[in-house]
Amino acid sequence: MTRKRTVEDWIAVLSMALLCVITMGNVLVRYFSDQSFAWTEEISVFLLVVMTMAGAAAAAARDNHVRIEYFLERGSAGRRRFLALGGALVTTIFFLVLAALTADMVWDDYRYNETSSGLNVPRWWYTVWVPVLSLAIAFRAGQVWRHLIKTR
Repeated sequence: MTRKRTVEDWIAVLSMALLCVITMGNVLVRYFSDQSFAWTEEISVFLLVVMTMAGAAAAAARDNHVRIEYFLERGSAGRRRFLALGGALVTTIFFLVLAALTADMVWDDYRYNETSSGLNVPRWWYTVWVPVLSLAIAFRAGQVWRHLIKTR
């Protein structure tokens, strides 16, 4: 069964593609000149975080998050329903809390004019995506929870 691609899928794919291009470029420059681009590590870490969070949101949209299937599949229909609803609810709450805590961190980065070490740009340019994508994961997990409430 094929599933419709989500915006999170495309964000993850673009992040991975950019990461590959940047890394390959840095490897080639280092190979031919014995120099390297100092900024590539900073951008690579940022892209890895974005790719991970976008992939987690895509997984949440499909209800494919890591879980212990042994316990989920080895019980009555009521137990499976309870565990599925509980998992979606806990995921939603966790990522809402993570969004709130990291939004506070972004605010501190902005308020205190923190800059990145490699490119010396405002650090909040990077950190703002963690609460945004945490909200996307919470939203997708909430959609799964709502769907489970309606269908089971």
